[in-house]
Amino acid sequence: MTILFHGARKLDANGQVDDFWMLVDGTTIAATGSGPRHPDATELVDVDGRWFVPGFIDLHAHGGGGHSYDDGPEEIAGALATHRAHGTTRSVLSLVANPVAYLRESLSLIADLAESDPLVLGSHLEGPFLAAGRHGAHNPEFLIDPSPYDVEELIGAARGTLRQLTIAPELPGALETIDVLVENGVTVAIGHTEASFEVAQQAFDRGARLLTHVFNAMPGIHHRAPGPVVAAFEDKRVTIELILDGQHVHPEVAAMVFASAPGRVALVTDAMAAAGASDGDYRLGSLNVTVRGGLALLSGTSTIAGSTLTQDAALRCAIAAAHVPPREAIAALTVAPARALGIGHRHGLLSPGFVADAVLLDHEWHVHEVWADGARIHSA
Repeated sequence: MTILFHGARKLDANGQVDDFWMLVDGTTIAATGSGPRHPDATELVDVDGRWFVPGFIDLHAHGGGGHSYDDGPEEIAGALATHRAHGTTRSVLSLVANPVAYLRESLSLIADLAESDPLVLGSHLEGPFLAAGRHGAHNPEFLIDPSPYDVEELIGAARGTLRQLTIAPELPGALETIDVLVENGVTVAIGHTEASFEVAQQAFDRGARLLTHVFNAMPGIHHRAPGPVVAAFEDKRVTIELILDGQHVHPEVAAMVFASAPGRVALVTDAMAAAGASDGDYRLGSLNVTVRGGLALLSGTSTIAGSTLTQDAALRCAIAAAHVPPREAIAALTVAPARALGIGHRHGLLSPGFVADAVLLDHEWHVHEVWADGARIHSA
């Protein structure tokens, strides 16, 4: 089975190409080019001059469509369907802080799912190794200091599918735990932290390569205490997660992030169950969340509890509100997260040899059709 997409306005991290065509053979991009001459194929798809971009990759989300990734297979499937309809073709499933035994069960469940669904990249443990003073929407009762023993148990439960883990590097045992994670191929993020500039640098030198949702649940930039944000800006090995919904980070500050770390910003949703759903009352792990006007807060507090964001909405916010050039915004949804996970050789570009994940967008950046592994998974 071959598919030829033609008449597209291609946009990825390599730039824009008009009258673009792409030949897909099975699950892989076989050839690309531009102009009216192109190969034959089993199926022809006329993109009709609309935007044609790689499938989005979300490093950090907790649910959507009224469903949570902390629950069973049917709930996870419902959340994934919501995000896929908004252009996210590959997902890392994030888990909030819970007792280690509960997390082992969740990791095993996600490992089973990843075996049957290649669009599920694996899991992200956002807890339990977080600073108590920066716990955010994680239940503080479940926070613990990191230890190599606990981490090895969690790695074993995930059976090779633990993609990333967020850790506060100032906690006792954190730096040694980062060593264990790096040795096992887990991408380490620092976040929910009180870390100083110097401690963040130590974590990056030990192998941490991500900053979890920049500016949220961490010290800000102070003129005498630059903190983890500036440490991440300065380290070209580090990818910076950004929740760009206009609420977590002001668009002007988001623009500063893009300018300070060119090519290293990954737009994530940190979405909870209400993403793609209605306002109302929800659960995030063991905590109650109230969503009003699309803003998710821990019930009865002013603490933001994840987002109701989808990645196409983050793209529109980046371009319209933060004035990020479209090429850079698309790169932050595609090639930057792929590289952060070490899969940039096969994901994130519309180039031969890459997976056949693509999103068709109108000129207002709204999703019309989505393909993953060469198969259509959404049609508006």
